[in-house]
Amino acid sequence: MSDLTRGERLQIMLTKEEIEALDTWRFQKRMPSRAAAIRELLKRGLAADGFDHASAGSRSQDYGVTAKGRRKKDGDGAEG
Repeated sequence: MSDLTRGERLQIMLTKEEIEALDTWRFQKRMPSRAAAIRELLKRGLAADGFDHASAGSRSQDYGVTAKGRRKKDGDGAEG
């Protein structure tokens, strides 16, 4: 299997605001696709300091991308 072959598919649902934020970042960084932008953001997020594990009882909706969607404190300590 080559390094460019990806054997797993991940499907996620995003709000309109999250898509707009993703696309804005993607175009600013000249990323070739949404998938490439998401992979880069995942790489950066996993490399970032300050997030160890989700707390017990956390739900998917607690982790939005835009400030409107965030309910938990983010890595900067800001409430969303």
